[in-house]
Amino acid sequence: MDMKEAVKEIKNGKFRPVYVLHGKDRYRMEQFIEHLTGALFTPDEREMGVMKYDTSETPLEEAVMEAESPPFFLERKLVLIRDSSVMAAGGKENAKLEHKPETMLRYIDNPLETSVIVFAVQAEKLDERRKLVKTLKDRGSLIAFPELDTPELKRWMIRRAADQKRQMEEAAADLLLVRVGVNMGQLAQEVDKLCLHAGEGGSITVEQAAMLTAATVEEDVFALIDAIAELRVDKALELYRQLLVRREEPIKIAALIARQLRIMLQIKELEQHHYSPQQMAGQLGLHPYAVKLAAEKSRKFKTARLGKLLSSLADLDYGMKTGAVDKTFGLEMYLLALSSEKSVS
Repeated sequence: MDMKEAVKEIKNGKFRPVYVLHGKDRYRMEQFIEHLTGALFTPDEREMGVMKYDTSETPLEEAVMEAESPPFFLERKLVLIRDSSVMAAGGKENAKLEHKPETMLRYIDNPLETSVIVFAVQAEKLDERRKLVKTLKDRGSLIAFPELDTPELKRWMIRRAADQKRQMEEAAADLLLVRVGVNMGQLAQEVDKLCLHAGEGGSITVEQAAMLTAATVEEDVFALIDAIAELRVDKALELYRQLLVRREEPIKIAALIARQLRIMLQIKELEQHHYSPQQMAGQLGLHPYAVKLAAEKSRKFKTARLGKLLSSLADLDYGMKTGAVDKTFGLEMYLLALSSEKSVS
């Protein structure tokens, strides 16, 4: 079942006896539970109406027994089950308790109208070989919450700001994705903070976003790589020293530079085989937005230069880790050596 379809049913006062929520996006999963709870109960009824269980601590049959008993003083009850073993792929091997899924299968055939069961599965995938999962899938109880892609996240942030009567620039949303990542919970906090600063009717610009959110090490490394590409040794050294002031380890900085250069080299190879950004993201295990940024950087380099930079970094890394090269001074000398290069970009 699609999440939007489920939300529409809930708004119309139709509640399914069982919902099984799963996927990487825990933020939207929790938002769905919150929406369902709000539709079932008034604020005063929540504490009495929601019964919480965890299959890592309690056998499934106890939660089923709760669902089979009518609610006290309320029209309905919500049985919320956090699950990492009954339905999750690979969950049975890690289970500490023995569960009896047959009790849930019997309940599905004759559910209590006053009870709503929600499984919040703490896993990306369900084990569809299990009879319980197959049965609930046939009943339309499964709702997937995959991570949103970059365009969807941008639209979501801009819409969240608009709901608070603020206008967010696309560039500001892009910057948040770079600095915060794709975690919707963290993005929501940052958008709300920027909305508070902008005030009702205000605009959220990229300058405001840059001022009010912390730059990441990865972002500074991206800027450092830009400086390397442009042979701006002074800028590269300035960024390096800023990272040192923030107590970042030279070995870590070198590793991050190497990682980005390696990704850029891989992207160049995949582009020759006409891979789409989405295909490259899947091949490299990266978010499409990270691939987009790295692809833009890679165009400033020739393949041979990327290979040379990586080889030099590998030698430097070995020297730093064995104590043959002073960590701080070694990376500084690596950056200074760029001044002797001729531009091949």
